[in-house]
Amino acid sequence: MNTPTYDKSISALLLVDPYNDFISEGGKSWPRIKAVAEANGCVPNMLKVLHAARAAKLRVFYAMHHRYRADDYETWTYIAPIQRATWEHKTFEYGTWGGEFRAEFVPAPGEIVAQEHWCSSGFANTDLDLQLKKHGIHKLIVVGLIAHTCIEATVRYAAELGYDVTVVKDATADYSDEMMHVALDINIPNYANAVVSSEEIVSAIAAL
Repeated sequence: MNTPTYDKSISALLLVDPYNDFISEGGKSWPRIKAVAEANGCVPNMLKVLHAARAAKLRVFYAMHHRYRADDYETWTYIAPIQRATWEHKTFEYGTWGGEFRAEFVPAPGEIVAQEHWCSSGFANTDLDLQLKKHGIHKLIVVGLIAHTCIEATVRYAAELGYDVTVVKDATADYSDEMMHVALDINIPNYANAVVSSEEIVSAIAAL
């Protein structure tokens, strides 16, 4: 796939789950993704893409996972395994450091944080699609965590809704190289029109 061109009037950067629990030393999930994230420079590359988007005045949106609160799931009739894991580990706990944006990724004025998603897709049961449409966005550049869950689910849903999607392959991470391979080389290319490096996307954004 070739790196597409972008028109900033219809394009936006979408950051998925830049929580301390995922991408900061001391975060609850960081030990599981650290090896992959450090090997591909995930966090510095996420930041590089964010800085490029801001410099080009590209709109920036955030799709954040629901932050754990006591009694969230106790009365649910059905709960997905991934939600049960969040419940058991109190991942992204509301009111704690782990449930906060990593400092470098705190939204700037004018950037839009969609409603928190409960499972994996940033679109399911949130206002993300509405917010994007109201701002005239048709093309998405996606970075964040985790490749085989929230990134893949969000990209699939975006494609279903008609968005043109680019995934930045070294601005995401996963629990293993195998999971990265399945997400980025097998599954996501069915839905994203481009899977590119951070260097490629920064160059494309700079050309706006």
